Amino acid sequence: MNLLCVGISHHTAPLDVRERLWFSSEETRRTLPLLRSLGTGECVLFSTCNRTEVYVLTENNIVPSEEIKKILIAQKSAQGKVQPSDLFTLTAGEAARHLFRVSAGIDSMVLGDVQILAQVKEGFSLANELGTAGFFMNRLFQLAFRAGKRARTETEIGDGAVSVSYAAVELAEKIFDDLQKKAALVIGAGETADLTATHLRGKEIGKLLITNRTQERAEQLAAKVQGVVIPFENWFDTLLEVDILISSVEVNRYVLTASDIQRILKHRGNKTLFVVDIGVPRNIDPEIKNIENVFLYDLDNLHLMVEENLQKRQTEIPKVEAIITEILAELTHWYSSLEVNPTITALTQFMENIRREELAKNINRFDPKDRELVELVTKRIINKIVHAPIVNLKSGKEISLGDRLQKMSAIQKLFGLTGPHKEDSDAE
Repeated sequence: MNLLCVGISHHTAPLDVRERLWFSSEETRRTLPLLRSLGTGECVLFSTCNRTEVYVLTENNIVPSEEIKKILIAQKSAQGKVQPSDLFTLTAGEAARHLFRVSAGIDSMVLGDVQILAQVKEGFSLANELGTAGFFMNRLFQLAFRAGKRARTETEIGDGAVSVSYAAVELAEKIFDDLQKKAALVIGAGETADLTATHLRGKEIGKLLITNRTQERAEQLAAKVQGVVIPFENWFDTLLEVDILISSVEVNRYVLTASDIQRILKHRGNKTLFVVDIGVPRNIDPEIKNIENVFLYDLDNLHLMVEENLQKRQTEIPKVEAIITEILAELTHWYSSLEVNPTITALTQFMENIRREELAKNINRFDPKDRELVELVTKRIINKIVHAPIVNLKSGKEISLGDRLQKMSAIQKLFGLTGPHKEDSDAE
């Protein structure tokens, strides 16, 4: 299999190196034609915060890996800052297996990453748009998308929160049956508060309130998550109506004490209040966990939850690897079946089987002394019928490998030489 992968990731280089090889969509558009000019038949490039990878279909087993590295580094003006040794090279089946592992989320920095599949799809779509992804890459990436989809539907590799912000929202889901009927207040507008508010909106929280000491930042976050800004001096009053309180601000004293909660509970009835303290230092008085109908979780609780979920995901890796091995075997079989000699053999055998079947049905109509001649003549007819297709299949060095593979596939489909391939709709 003439497949080559060249890339950089968190496995091979630190962040300050790999971020220099991050490619935007426009940079990818400029780079793909340059990679194609190396004589590669087809190529796809995708870039994320933790990796940049190029997949190419090479001609005649020529592996232009060093040239590809030079182009990537030059396109980002990273000479002297990124070394060719910072990038890895994989070929043939190992390159395909790597792509499948990436798409399934088991090669990510965050095990079971659910975003990586969309990023791989984006890279393939761009290559498809530019015409650098042809027959082979289409098949390869459709199988990669299937690997990613099956990993998420047939295993639990993506289950459970593996970030503090998402763990907070996941806990809220466990306490309340329907977040669409609940109201949440997020205190803070920093990165963690931003992520938590985003996750809450993703879970279709009924009402989302945002407060922050800097009003402008609260307004920016509220606009992003379709929330309502509450002036910082008034946020305590909202505790009468909210079900979820999440605090992530830098303070030197508690923003909410046990006595504050006791005072507000007199007017809340028996409504449950779910409180998450993800501030450092702690924002919420830990004593409130002893108050009835109040559930308090802090960073220690959330980190423990994240660690347990990561351990659960680790146990799912063998299941994902089994799926990948199965899909890789399908790719290998498909690729091997498209080689010239197996296709010629299959075409010749197909014609010969028809000849024998028809001859067996009608041989008794011929005089016994003519039957040997009939055998000879029908064989010659078959040989002449397949002669031109065989010559055309053996020639074609002037066209790309991807086009030759497509020609083999067309012949096989036309004559039904192989079983039908599973149609891939996983890119949808």
